[in-house]
Order: sequence, then structure tokens, then C-alpha cells
Amino acid sequence: MTTPTPPHSRVVLQGLEFHARHGVFDTEAVLGARFVVDAELHYPFAGLRDDLDEAVNYAAVYAAIQEEVTVPRHQLIEVLTDRIARRVLRDQPRLTHVTVRVHKPFAPLPGVFRDVYAELTLRREDL
Repeated sequence: MTTPTPPHSRVVLQGLEFHARHGVFDTEAVLGARFVVDAELHYPFAGLRDDLDEAVNYAAVYAAIQEEVTVPRHQLIEVLTDRIARRVLRDQPRLTHVTVRVHKPFAPLPGVFRDVYAELTLRREDL
């Protein structure tokens, strides 16, 4: 017999846009580009009261994501995605897991494309 999973809430911050200087090429470090971040925040819902202290403060999550995207520079968006996920889990103890996507819609590719992104789902026990 399986143990039922308690109800979970999911708060999504979608389409957070920042100018940053991530990438492998020197021109990316100099000129920078637009990066877009989505973050899905999962936490237990059962017994949640209408009180910010019991929920996830998504304003604080936004500030953490903004700092991770705009302050350090990374060559790989996969590394940036990992840093954001780990930071959000560390900063928000109620979260059970997060899914983070870092989009690089103007990646220096030689063809026509809509988007390039890295995605990571990280659970608290993975920290």
C-alpha cells in the first residue's frame, strides 16, 4: 500500500526578464543579452493559513533570482539554472522542490529558433 502524497501548492514565477552577461563568447560578456527565468515553487498546502509567514515569499524569491542572474557570470546556462534552484531551496525552507528554467532566447546560434533553455528540478533532499 502506498502512502498518499499530501496536497501541495505550486506558485509559479514566469517570464522574469533580466539583462546579464552569461555565455561562452567574449562578446556575450561585453554586450550581454536578455535572459528569462521561470521558477515553479512547490510546498505543502495542507493546513496553510492566510499568513505570509506560512507560505513562500515570492518577492524574496524574485530578489534571489535577480541577484543570481545579474551578479555572477557563468559560461553555461545549465550552471546558472543549478545556482538559482539551490539558492531558492536554501532561502525558502518550506519548499519541497523547485523547477527552474533559464531561457536564452537570443543565443548565438546560426539558425532560426524560438528559444533555448536549460531546466532543472531539484528536491530539498538533493541539496
